[in-house]
Amino acid sequence: MSIEPNRINSIQTSESELEQIRSSYTKSSKSSLPDILGKVGFWLLIAFIVVYTLFPFYWAIVSSLTPTNDLFVTPVRFWPQSVTLDHYRTVFTDGGFMRALLNSAIVSFSVVVLALLLGTLGAYALGRLHFRGRTVVLYLILSMTMFPAIAILGSLFQMMQNFGAYNTLWGLVIVYLTFTLPFTVWVLTNFFRAMPAELEQAALVDGATPMRALWDILMPLAIPGMVTTALLAFIAAWSEYLYARTFTLTNSSKTVQVAIADFTGNQQFELPFAVRMAAAVVVTVPLLVGVLLVQKRIIAGLTAGAVKG
Repeated sequence: MSIEPNRINSIQTSESELEQIRSSYTKSSKSSLPDILGKVGFWLLIAFIVVYTLFPFYWAIVSSLTPTNDLFVTPVRFWPQSVTLDHYRTVFTDGGFMRALLNSAIVSFSVVVLALLLGTLGAYALGRLHFRGRTVVLYLILSMTMFPAIAILGSLFQMMQNFGAYNTLWGLVIVYLTFTLPFTVWVLTNFFRAMPAELEQAALVDGATPMRALWDILMPLAIPGMVTTALLAFIAAWSEYLYARTFTLTNSSKTVQVAIADFTGNQQFELPFAVRMAAAVVVTVPLLVGVLLVQKRIIAGLTAGAVKG
């Protein structure tokens, strides 16, 4: 029985193609030395970044659990031989620190509420309404964040004294809005601009007012951006030190960052390093809890840039 020539050619072609695929797979599976070195270098860089980022937090926790006499021993111990909770006990029994913790919570939540309220209205006007000079206003708002905090410290101090806001919590709230409100307006403006105009137009045709359309239609879609800006505003107000140190004087108005710096040792010129580390850990816990609770919305707020209609 004879085989047709076309059949033989097709079989030979298939075998040659299989051989080429096999050889190309073999070559690709064998990584060259530069590729291996590149991968090793990449993972070493990742490991360095992780250690560099997490080690300060690890060292703060270790120091807060280490007895005072073992803090400065040599060689350095990366884990204490004996663990103590005395430093945390000192932090929680200190009336000034607990008052400062409450003050920081009041100031931070007030800043978040006002920044979202005013920022949402401003972002809606800049993102959805058309008027002359809209872009100029937006960039003027953004330019307010270009100045470093120390550059406007003197003028803010004079303003606080003239308005009787020095050494008050509401004065701190106003000061913190100077750097949280522009950021909130800028971020939310982009969210409102990205939303389809048909959604708002349909609501207006049905008889809704612009404020009703904002509240019922646009704000639910902007929740990821609002959550992101709210968390960032809270972190900024919670961890701020320069303005809190300058504009507060008594324990009734000091925030937690100032209270940590004001911890003193049992003896003159003693630096309460471990107590401050324990207080820093306590202050960081609310931030970690907040991030973990809303991490999905944070990711959505940072990545979502448009709403498909």
